[in-house]
Amino acid sequence: MSRRGWMLFTAMSVIWGVPYLLIKVADGGVSVPVLVFARVGVGAALLLPLAVRRRQLSVLRPYWRSLAVFAVVEIIAPWFLLSDAERHLSSSLSGLLIASVPIIGAVVVRLTSTERLTAVRWAGLLLGLGGVVLLAGPGANGGDWWSVTEVLLTALGYSIGPIVASRKLSGAPDLGVIAVCLTAATIVYAPAAALAWPHAMPSARVLAALAALAVVCTAAAFLLFFRLIAEVGPARATVITYINPAVAVALGVSVLGEPLTGGMVAAFALILAGSVLATRSGLRHSGRRHGGPAGDGAAADRQARLESRG
Repeated sequence: MSRRGWMLFTAMSVIWGVPYLLIKVADGGVSVPVLVFARVGVGAALLLPLAVRRRQLSVLRPYWRSLAVFAVVEIIAPWFLLSDAERHLSSSLSGLLIASVPIIGAVVVRLTSTERLTAVRWAGLLLGLGGVVLLAGPGANGGDWWSVTEVLLTALGYSIGPIVASRKLSGAPDLGVIAVCLTAATIVYAPAAALAWPHAMPSARVLAALAALAVVCTAAAFLLFFRLIAEVGPARATVITYINPAVAVALGVSVLGEPLTGGMVAAFALILAGSVLATRSGLRHSGRRHGGPAGDGAAADRQARLESRG
């Protein structure tokens, strides 16, 4: 890769590993609806004018149903579930559980298409599942079962989102899609945020976390990721999927003093190895190849653009 490509890659590896720490901090000062509203509201305020200036909104009218589904599974539901879960889970554990996204995505693709997984990819799924069980199973150093379930549901949403985008939104402009979805999420969360608005001004630490979450990890992150795709291509860009959880753990341990156990390290190794194997190319098809995450170039590129996020 070029020097510019490496700089963008490094920036994105860090930026989308940071949200878990920021959510944990923000959870200590505001309610979950206010947290999500602040993130999507500021993100929409920054990206929507750019989409309008580039005339990317009018072309989205034929896609409104798919946009609604994408907004729900990619932003509206996951960001609430993850923020709520981190009230009881460490940011490190949350980041490691989100590392299961590629594995869950492989299962979703298998269930919604005619693709058949190879023996290597099945082995990857089993390895990854073992890592998740090690993290969230009985005796694990985690939180309550519902909080773990919330993070896994977040990972499920993050797995479905790229598939919806690649199959239904491949002809839509990326910036317009993200801007519209953030705006829709802002409208959805506005009533709940108004009811749960804090009576006193949150601390400077909480406000800084909310600002960084919205400006850096949402608005700026999507813009930088689009540039990374253009610079190095979708395949290389998705490697950040495997680095983000490590960044989340490093920050949780060093900044918040969260525990790092041998079980967590072993679980991450299993999930990482499983993700690499489960997302390898070389699928066998039972019938005609059809468009989807592994179907055509545009769809694959769209899925790559949305494989990783915090």
